[in-house]
Amino acid sequence: MHTQHLPVAVIGGGPVGLAAAAHLVRKRKPFVLFEKGVSVGASVLEWGHVRMFSPWEFNIDQAAEELLLQHDWISPPKDELPTGEELVNLYLFPLSRLPMIQPFVLTNSKVVAVNRKGLDKVKTAGRDQVPFEITYETNGVYQKLEASAVIDASGTWYTPNPVGANGNLAMGEKEFANRIFYGIPDVSGKQRNRYAEKAVAVVGSGHSAIHTLLNLEVLKRDFKNTTIHWVLRKQAVSDTYGGEEKDALPARGALGKHIRQLVEEERIQVHAGFRIESIRQSESTLTLSGNTNGQLTYLDHIDEIVVNTGARPDFSFLRELRYESNTSIESVPDLAELIDPNIHSCGTVRPHGEAELRQPEKDFYIVGSKSYGRAPTFLMATGYEQVRSIVAALCGDWEAAKKVELNLPETGVCGTQTDKGSTCCGPANVEKENTSSCC
Repeated sequence: MHTQHLPVAVIGGGPVGLAAAAHLVRKRKPFVLFEKGVSVGASVLEWGHVRMFSPWEFNIDQAAEELLLQHDWISPPKDELPTGEELVNLYLFPLSRLPMIQPFVLTNSKVVAVNRKGLDKVKTAGRDQVPFEITYETNGVYQKLEASAVIDASGTWYTPNPVGANGNLAMGEKEFANRIFYGIPDVSGKQRNRYAEKAVAVVGSGHSAIHTLLNLEVLKRDFKNTTIHWVLRKQAVSDTYGGEEKDALPARGALGKHIRQLVEEERIQVHAGFRIESIRQSESTLTLSGNTNGQLTYLDHIDEIVVNTGARPDFSFLRELRYESNTSIESVPDLAELIDPNIHSCGTVRPHGEAELRQPEKDFYIVGSKSYGRAPTFLMATGYEQVRSIVAALCGDWEAAKKVELNLPETGVCGTQTDKGSTCCGPANVEKENTSSCC
């Protein structure tokens, strides 16, 4: 069955999904983009109050920029740092409203299943010749659409990791859900009263947790009785500081520098090595319990919990496709060795594209933050290059698909140790057996 006349289905209306749409437009390839939110960038708007540490230079896709400039768009200053809201209002909204994109964007449309038309995943004969079938739900009505290929850029925002250290919900996590926030709360704006004068436990060790802690410390200046607790699974709080002054993104380095200052001045209470197992109520407050180095540990008198423990991909609607994910971090398999946080702490990942993202299901790809699974180091520029390469391949331009180039800013830190004790970011000509693959 000939399927080339059918559109490419793009799942997700965030920066990477819209970049895929832009590249498909440039290649004159028909597409349909599905976004579950009421607008493109819906998940970004949920952290719209947060200022990004990467400037506009790294946040705008090249194909998207070319299309926008053809329609009198004014590009933001490349060196300025946008908030999430500015990213949507100044970039994603204008892009989605372009006449060659807007008619093919379906908002409020949640994809609930993807399969080969008439086939379940067990059937092999003729599989590559039949189109994909997308089932999506809009306002309670289920509809189907056929596609020649599928690019899953649905991200991981709506599936945050739980507070439980074992990867599952901690006991009591559902029971006290009204006192738990997943993400970076707007403590200076609409959620100010929720956290003012409260004892707040922030769980996590990445940039999101540091953002939350810094925002809470600003709140504490106006509301002196606000108490800030930082709960980390890491044994040493110093492991969270990153490259600081050595980071090629100054704003990212500043996060580590500022949080170090707060810790050293004891303006937040640090609980390192604390692995939470349960949450229970004691009178009007919460108690977190778990263990630290095998010892039973309690953190009492907590009013609110903010969970910044990362996120995980949702594969439920892909059940009838032949896809693969790494068994540990749930990334696209060929990316696992490059991004696994157990062995990789560098800020850059070597350029990769269609070849590394290829799945057993022909013409199906997982891209963007979802391609990284549970790994926390994804940057938008990585996703832009992923979809550029994939779209080139879908259009038969294999030379362009294979020519993958990516320039990412260094973090200034690489803590992974090799078998012989040297750091992983050594000279390029070091013997292979002496180095890890993290850079």
